[in-house]
Amino acid sequence: MSKPEKIRCDACPVMCYIADGRSGACDRYANEGGELVRVDPLVILERTKHAVPFLDHDGDDGWNGSLAPKEQFITAIGAGTTYPDYKPAPFIVSSEVDGVDMVTVVTEGIFSYCGAKVKIDTDRHLGPEQALVRCEGEPIGHVTTAEYGSQMLSLGGVHHLTGGGKKEGRVTCASLLSLCNREPVELSIDDGATLVVEAGAAPIINGVPEERMRVGCGSATIGMFAAQWQGLVDEVVVVDDHITGVMSEHQAGKVLNWPASGIRINGRRSTPGRYFQVAEPGTGWGGTDLSDPLTILKDFKPDVARPGLSMLMVSTTGENFAYYELDEYLNPVQTEMPERLLPSIGRIEENCEPALCSVLFMGGAGGSLRAGVTENPVRLTRSVRQALANVTIGGAPVYLWPGGGITVMADVTQMPRGAFGYVPTPALVAPIEFTLRRDEYLALGGHADHVMALSDAVAGQVGRQNDHRLVGQRLEAAPEGVPWPTSVSVK
Repeated sequence: MSKPEKIRCDACPVMCYIADGRSGACDRYANEGGELVRVDPLVILERTKHAVPFLDHDGDDGWNGSLAPKEQFITAIGAGTTYPDYKPAPFIVSSEVDGVDMVTVVTEGIFSYCGAKVKIDTDRHLGPEQALVRCEGEPIGHVTTAEYGSQMLSLGGVHHLTGGGKKEGRVTCASLLSLCNREPVELSIDDGATLVVEAGAAPIINGVPEERMRVGCGSATIGMFAAQWQGLVDEVVVVDDHITGVMSEHQAGKVLNWPASGIRINGRRSTPGRYFQVAEPGTGWGGTDLSDPLTILKDFKPDVARPGLSMLMVSTTGENFAYYELDEYLNPVQTEMPERLLPSIGRIEENCEPALCSVLFMGGAGGSLRAGVTENPVRLTRSVRQALANVTIGGAPVYLWPGGGITVMADVTQMPRGAFGYVPTPALVAPIEFTLRRDEYLALGGHADHVMALSDAVAGQVGRQNDHRLVGQRLEAAPEGVPWPTSVSVK
């Protein structure tokens, strides 16, 4: 008996020939008895519309025991693509929201122009700006400008996906896929650290999990807690790679009439009590390369300092701290931390938020998926810019960048897990939805003949869309605290 013929999948530019019982290179489409099948189920978000009322004492509140009504939103996860781009989107669904007729257009977009912005809550130096970030030895991005209490990475992008060698593109795509699907990825930074990044989890830096981000720079820490140190210690130095704070010189200390201590700091003085460049960046005290904080001190001024003067040195997370008293030669000598200072160190720790990794998917919605919404793609762009059409990624809200095009960022932790896929062109596959009023959809030249009722789609009455069959549906509860996708579209 001859083997069944392979079928050709046209869901992406690879155009796989798939044998019966096998899946394509992306693992998203398969041949099931000679029929092209989308392997992953269509994901439908669901939330309870109103709370179920409690029975009153007389039991006459009128509730008949039925469950509270639910709202549903069809995401693009598992929906399929518009490739080769002339086809309408896989699902164009009509529904009524607060008495308004709405349309939601869903597509799994193939994104070559995409990447991830990664925020890593840590004071530790991960690597110099512009240093390459690598995965499996391949460059997949770079270190970008640090933000307050966090280090930032820019990963992916078309130049890494398509502009390098085949392995670079493959590794970049695989790394983005894992990060966007909230899986851990091990990275290394040239002339810097090794780290494990996972959205919503603490970063692991050089094998050590980070616990908390800093409360502020050294100067800010002085300002926040100055009054709590008054009368307990003669000098406080908050060591920080960016701005080290010195209590007796700082304006906060001046306001509190804090006496001068005669301290002198190695570093570039900015304004009173604020010093830059006290050490090199690193993974030690306050994001410096210091293991001994006394390195930043010069000799105390002999005409101001006195033997027995007490000094607390602490980092911006409260992770590192030490207590010193000046000996007869005005040299600081470390002694046991007094009980009276421990609550203030605990207060610093209390005000430090847990260290997390944040991953924002960033992509540009180009002509191909826009054509799945309307025959005149620029009208969709204008509709989005005018806030007539609401864009979501897997049901999650997006930040829409100003300027031309439809360039969006979205927090991957606000989406269902497994929202992203890939094609080996290489490119990332991301769900994207456009929701707008039905009259506005028709006005922008939408594919009116392909609109289906939400109830029909949810009931599974439409089993085939865009030349492939769906394997089923998966209901997911809407994430807590995330805006309902259609709520911002109703005006």
